[in-house]
Amino acid sequence: MKGVLILLLIATTSVFSQEFKGELLVHQNDTLPYRILIPEKYNPQSPFPLLIFLHGAGERGSDNKSQLVHGSYLFKSEDFRNNYPAIVVFPQCPEKSSWANVKRNSNKEIDKKFDFKDDIFENKQLKMVERLLTFIEKKYKIDPTRRYAGGLSMGGMGTFELVARNPDYFAAAFPICGGGNPKWANLLKSTPFWIFHGEDDGVVSVDFSRKMYEALSVEKASVRLTIYPDVNHNSWDNAFAEPDLMHWLFSNKR
Repeated sequence: MKGVLILLLIATTSVFSQEFKGELLVHQNDTLPYRILIPEKYNPQSPFPLLIFLHGAGERGSDNKSQLVHGSYLFKSEDFRNNYPAIVVFPQCPEKSSWANVKRNSNKEIDKKFDFKDDIFENKQLKMVERLLTFIEKKYKIDPTRRYAGGLSMGGMGTFELVARNPDYFAAAFPICGGGNPKWANLLKSTPFWIFHGEDDGVVSVDFSRKMYEALSVEKASVRLTIYPDVNHNSWDNAFAEPDLMHWLFSNKR
């Protein structure tokens, strides 16, 4: 029996030390592929922080791989694994769907390209994300004071919306080159935000992030805005390289 126990412990350690593991959430007729990274020293008796990251429109699909294209390397790094052990989740949005309840306009003016709706609760994909969060909280021991959200582009928009839908859930959030409806500021104000955007973004106007920052500032929220001069839509490269990002994120508790 001791030999069997040792083998079991080795196998368990091996599973938790692997990279992002592919899994699938099924609810009625809906499915949500996701990748999950478990801390190397995971202890099911100890609570761990939870971080969910929402990818951009270009990574939509059902292969359960593409969502890792941008940013996953940051969470697999030795520095992150050693200093910020957390359960990290990358769900994948289906093709022709979106994390954000937003209408895309045909207007050629980039600052009017997106129209963020007032109603944030009719969002099928974020509802699935919320079911995933509930499932993970049941499966793993999560620290309720240290839940975090982030995302880029479409996922940056989804980050604002996900937090607005769950105003008392997340301890901090970092949307990158996204945007939202400034009318949500009252729902967002209790969650610290660090917003990132490229000043020369030709896909999602930097004005969307500026307006969210201004609305949150009016509400006297804890909010930071970093705009990168001469940077286009890929401002996530700059944001991921911010030496203080993870320290800021994980220093926040609800």
